[in-house]
Amino acid sequence: MNAMGFAWRSLVRQPARASLGVLGVAAVGALLFDMLLLSQGLVISMRDLLERTGFDLRVTATDALPGQGPLIPNAVERTQAISQLPSVHSAIALRFANAVVLAGAPRGVYTTFQGVAGTGAAHPWTILRGRDVTAGRPEIVINENTATRTRLDAGSRVMLRASCNGQEQALPPVPFTVSGIAQFPFDSPNGTTIATSLQMLAAACGGNETNEADVIMVASQERAGPAAAVSDVAKLLPDLHVLSNAEAVNRFERGGFTYFRQISTVLTAVTLSFAVLLITVLLTVSINQRLGEIAALRALGFSRWRVVADVFCESVLIVGGGGLLSLPVGALLAIGLDHILKRIPGIPADVHFFVFQPSALQIHLLLLSATAIVAALYPIRIVSRLPIAATLRDEVVG
Repeated sequence: MNAMGFAWRSLVRQPARASLGVLGVAAVGALLFDMLLLSQGLVISMRDLLERTGFDLRVTATDALPGQGPLIPNAVERTQAISQLPSVHSAIALRFANAVVLAGAPRGVYTTFQGVAGTGAAHPWTILRGRDVTAGRPEIVINENTATRTRLDAGSRVMLRASCNGQEQALPPVPFTVSGIAQFPFDSPNGTTIATSLQMLAAACGGNETNEADVIMVASQERAGPAAAVSDVAKLLPDLHVLSNAEAVNRFERGGFTYFRQISTVLTAVTLSFAVLLITVLLTVSINQRLGEIAALRALGFSRWRVVADVFCESVLIVGGGGLLSLPVGALLAIGLDHILKRIPGIPADVHFFVFQPSALQIHLLLLSATAIVAALYPIRIVSRLPIAATLRDEVVG
């Protein structure tokens, strides 16, 4: 019988201890797998979300995030100038504000208000029902949460009061027609969002700052690529700050996303340490109970390397069984944890904290393999140095 078969029979003879080892490895392996998904999941998900918008450059007045810095002056003219660059496919200007939709509740529904201007570019939202807004008309599109809370639908007329400079304002309500229901890429699960043309948003804001925007979103030509577009836009408008999607993701990764990577690293080290201790203890207890049997096998002709191989194969079987079980358990756990973490305020509904990637599975396999090797070292040391005669004498006397 080969070493793997012998190790299997040894585990079968002790089902309770073997089951405890497999379940323990499955638990820590599932947590390990989730931590590997978490370490890069948010970054990958944010990158995918930015790419799905269809725009790969963002132009702002300063290095601040859109909506947190000063507005871009002459935004419409600058957007048109950017769209004419050979490396640029299209460009739109976006303005962000707040608004209260006077429907659905006694004090109305508070929403995020967007205004967009641009030619030859798709709007950064997807129409679900109805139609898109028409430039120059008092029309808005609203997301599903807004439609539910205000009980509005395509074709409804509504009054809304805008707030555009971050301060308390007493602007009069403005009438709008809901042209359609839309899905916005950066909406949170409970977020309420409405959008219109930049001209109509400026009118709702009292007619001030009619040609200013928070950000200009740019789609580069496929043959040119984002790098060429960044260079051309920077040369055209040296007073503005240009950022590609890749640079934005790198900034996020160096900033807030580092927190999740640190958590992932700490919990990965803890789970691996627990797995090593668990398997080492189980194997050591099993070996100590079978010292007489092992000594007898050595006396019958089993080599030192053969009994070492038996112990190592036991470790491989325990870690291998638990590792296979940890994958479906980890996947189910990741779904539940992702659902909980997405309740954090401000997290877009389409962003996920746990994202599967082949590299995570490879690292998971390597770490569990290393765990099996390290956990078997001490039990291997015991059987490799076992004094055959003294052990058999102790068994007989005992």
